[in-house]
Amino acid sequence: MGSGGQSFGDELENQINDALSKLASKNPFQSDWDIAAFAIFFIFIGTVLLLVLLALIRCCCCCCCDCDSPRHKKIPRTKVGIDNLGMEP
Repeated sequence: MGSGGQSFGDELENQINDALSKLASKNPFQSDWDIAAFAIFFIFIGTVLLLVLLALIRCCCCCCCDCDSPRHKKIPRTKVGIDNLGMEP
């Protein structure tokens, strides 16, 4: 069990040293695919945060204003057009 913890510690130290060396060399991306994956990840995170922000704005706006006002009540729709008698049994 001690050797497993030691190898984990060595592996973690190697990864940290690798990340620090990439930061020191000012070249954190090794290929164009790394840049593309980084961009897609941040676009996804940005989209999720935007949707959460819009949901919070809608929630706060609905809670702050008078939702029982006539502007927010649904108006029953009247039937428009003619009946399709071909669909009747």
